[in-house]
Amino acid sequence: MTLTVRLGEHGYDITVERGALSRAGEIFSLSRRVLVVTDDGVPAQYARAVAAQCADPLVVTVPAGEGSKSMETCSALLSRMLDAGFTRHDCVAAVGGGVVGDLAGLCAALYMRGVDFCNVPTTVLSQVDSSIGGKTAVNLDGVKNVVGAFYQPRAVLIDPDVLATLPARQIAAGTAEAVKMAMTSDAAFFSLFEGDAAPPPEEIILRALRIKGSVVEQDERETGLRQILNFGHTIGHGIEAAAPDHGLLHGECVALGMIPMCSDAARARLLPVLRRLGLPTSCEVDADAVYAAMLHDKKADGDAVTVVEVETIGACRRRSLPFSALRERIARITRKN
Repeated sequence: MTLTVRLGEHGYDITVERGALSRAGEIFSLSRRVLVVTDDGVPAQYARAVAAQCADPLVVTVPAGEGSKSMETCSALLSRMLDAGFTRHDCVAAVGGGVVGDLAGLCAALYMRGVDFCNVPTTVLSQVDSSIGGKTAVNLDGVKNVVGAFYQPRAVLIDPDVLATLPARQIAAGTAEAVKMAMTSDAAFFSLFEGDAAPPPEEIILRALRIKGSVVEQDERETGLRQILNFGHTIGHGIEAAAPDHGLLHGECVALGMIPMCSDAARARLLPVLRRLGLPTSCEVDADAVYAAMLHDKKADGDAVTVVEVETIGACRRRSLPFSALRERIARITRKN
C-alpha cells in the first residue's frame, strides 16, 4: 500500500509492503552515488540489499545507540561524502531505526544545502513514527535533538518483514509510539490494543502513519497542532537524559511519560495496555534528575513548557505549564503504580 504525505513540492510517498526491500531500486531513484547509512545493530543484509540496487553505493556503519547521534558522527559522514565526490544530485539513504534516520537525514539536509534523502526504517518505532515528518537531529552536550532541521525525505520504504529480526522488547518499545498516537487522536485505534488479540503489524503501522501524516500535513514545522505528537515526550525525554545508564529504550521512556499526562479515567485504560505490551509503568530514576533534564526541553518558554494532556482517549489538549507543576507528575512514575 502507498500512503502520501501531501506537502506540496515537499510531499512524498510511503510504501508499506512486505518484501518491498527487494524493490528499493524501483521505489527510490538510486542511479547515482548513494551514501547508505546503517548501524551495527541492524542486520547487515538490509543495507546490502539497498546498496546492491544503487549505481554507486557507499555504505557506512555507525555504532548502534544514541551515542552516534552526535555532531562528531555527522561531521564524519559529511567528510566521507565530500571525499567520495558526492554532488547535490546524489543522495543519502538511511537503513535502520530512529537514530540512523535522524542522523542520515540531518547529513542530507546539510550537505551542499540539501541532497535527496531516502528512508528505510527497520524498527517498529521508526516505521510507525520517526521515519516520516522530516524531523532530523543530533544530540549536543547531553541534550537530545537540540541540533537539527526540518527536512522531508524524498520517499519512505517500509517492509514489515524486517521486523522479524527484532527482539520482543524492541517491538514493544516501538509500539508505544503507536499507542501514543491512538491516545491523542483515535479511540477506535486504541481499543484494538485492549482487545484479546494484538492487531497485526501492518494495521498498527498504517493507522499510526495515517495519524502522523495528517498532523504533519496540517503543521509541518510544529507551530501548533504537531505538538500533539510530543505526548509522553516531555517527561520521557527527561527520563532518557537523566537515566542513560538504566538501559531504558526511547519507547519505554515515552510510555512512562504518557502516564502522568492523562486523566484518571484515561490512565486506568492506559496502564493495562502498557503492561500487556510489556512496557514499564514505573522506574527507578531520580525525580530531581528528570526535572533538571526537562529544563532543556525545546518546547520550553522561560519557566514554562507546552505539554500535551489526554482527558479522554482519542482526544487531547495542549497547554502551557510551569516546570514546577511537573515535579509531582514525575513522582507518579518514579514510584510503583
